Amino acid sequence: MRIFISSLISGFEQQRAAARRAVTALRHEAVMAEDFGAQPNSPQIACLRGLRESDMVVLILGEGYGFVPPGSTLSATHQEYREARETKPVLAFLQEGISPGPEQAAFIAEVQAWEGGLFRGTFRQPDDLQDGVTRALHDVTLANATGPVDERDMMTRALAMFAPENRNQVVPTMLELVVVGGPNQRILRPAEMEAPQLVEHLEQTALYGESRMFDRSLGVISGLDGSDLLLRQERGASIRLTEQGSIVVRLPLDEPRSARGFDPMSGMVLVEETVKERISIALAYVAAVLDRIDRTQRLTHLAIALRVAGADHRGWRTRAQHAANTNSIQMGHGGVQARDPINLLARRAALGLDRSALIEDLLVPLRRQYPTAN
Repeated sequence: MRIFISSLISGFEQQRAAARRAVTALRHEAVMAEDFGAQPNSPQIACLRGLRESDMVVLILGEGYGFVPPGSTLSATHQEYREARETKPVLAFLQEGISPGPEQAAFIAEVQAWEGGLFRGTFRQPDDLQDGVTRALHDVTLANATGPVDERDMMTRALAMFAPENRNQVVPTMLELVVVGGPNQRILRPAEMEAPQLVEHLEQTALYGESRMFDRSLGVISGLDGSDLLLRQERGASIRLTEQGSIVVRLPLDEPRSARGFDPMSGMVLVEETVKERISIALAYVAAVLDRIDRTQRLTHLAIALRVAGADHRGWRTRAQHAANTNSIQMGHGGVQARDPINLLARRAALGLDRSALIEDLLVPLRRQYPTAN
């Protein structure tokens, strides 16, 4: 691989040399401004061209923001980062014990926010940086040492993970989200699926994590279902995890009765804000589980499928619409056709970088499947 090393040059010579040693020790090619020689264009144009011709970027951030070229509001390193993040992996490393100024602090915060669960680390000395870059590049190599991504197969597997729906029986209304990763490979060995540490982590994250899915007042039943690990609660919430790292999340959509009394129409509508909240929770939980079971990101692509079960005759309202008219509703009647799951394909990084867009891309087509409950 051709790996572009992006950082300040003046004052960072030792750090850049350490990054070069890490890159070349793993038999990759380091692309560095120091090696460009005389160029007909400006140094920044030469650097951006070298970046575009590279496969990956190692970004090294220290205390200084660097020179801002005339006609720009960003430093050269900041421009390189903005260019790289749209098209290639960025392995960012931050120097510890520094006091950055406002511009550099904002740059660091931008990188850390964008990185999400991607590789990044900190360092104190050049040797620390060399070790960190070596480990990150090794992890990237492992992550990419897999078969090709077959998106059609991924989506077929995702849709097959929905349980058959009995539309002649009254069942709780559930949001069901399936996420299948690719390339297709085994992520967890059978012994790992049985490990108490994995079950405990999944339970604790579902009950107390930032992406809390389970009701803390209810117990959790967990165990193997065939070769899958299954966690479930009485109201129907459940999590299924396969050896291939596929995840199925089921969450109740009916909101609890409020302290102001029972809403007789609550079982007749899907409340948009509730659906959106559940999608957000489910995607955040999936991201947390993938970070736990596949730290080196062997799964690089995702097939995501979503449906609502048990809502054949419901209408769709926002919370404000429902609060304004709780006593009447327009709803579907007999002969409602089965609604196909909403599905999309995404890079795994989108779970951390662009989750809001994923939520919207699932919610809007789902909303269109239901009559507006005026």
